Amino acid sequence: MNLKKALQDSISTKKKLIFLQNKINYSIKLIASTINNNKKILICGNGGSAADAQHLATEFLIRLRPKVNRRSFPVIALAQDASTITACGNDIGFENIFARNLEGLGQKGDTLIAISTSGNSKNILKVLKLSKKMGIHSISFLGNHGGKAKNLADIDLIVKSKITARIQESHIFLGHVIFEEVENILIKKKK
Repeated sequence: MNLKKALQDSISTKKKLIFLQNKINYSIKLIASTINNNKKILICGNGGSAADAQHLATEFLIRLRPKVNRRSFPVIALAQDASTITACGNDIGFENIFARNLEGLGQKGDTLIAISTSGNSKNILKVLKLSKKMGIHSISFLGNHGGKAKNLADIDLIVKSKITARIQESHIFLGHVIFEEVENILIKKKK
C-alpha cells in the first residue's frame, strides 16, 4: 500500500464517523455524568487497543491539552500491569483478565469503555456482560461490523472498516474527540 492510498483510506474511514454523531454525543454525556457523580471510567482492550486504553486513561488522569490545567479525572485502564495480567491469565484464564479487574474495581454507576477492533475477543465479551450485571454503564469502540460484542454495550461506536490500522486510528481519534468534549463540560461545570 502506498502513502496516498493509506491516507485516502484513513480519511474515508474517519468521514464515516459522522454517522455516529448521536452516539458520540450520548457517550460524551454519559462519561461527563459518570465523573460528575463521583464515579469512575474503566477502560480496556487487547494489544494495540490496550495501548489505546492506557493512552486515553493517561489523558484523563494527567491532562489532554497542554494549556488546560484541571484536576485529575478518575479513569483506570483495566490492563494494569504485567503481574496482574499474567497472574489472572495463568490462574483463572486470559478470558477473565478484564472481568476480574472490573469485579474488584468497578462499582454501580461507573462506566466501562471496551475497545476491540474485531469485537470478538472473549475477554471483551466477558467484561461487557459483567458490566451489565454490576450496573456499570458501557461504551464499546468496535470495528468492521461490531463482531459478537455488538449490542452488548449501552453504546456501540462501530468504525466501518475491515483494516485494523484504520480502525485503531479511528478509535484513538474518537477517544480524543470524546474526551476533549467531556473535559470541556467538566471544566465549565467547575466555573
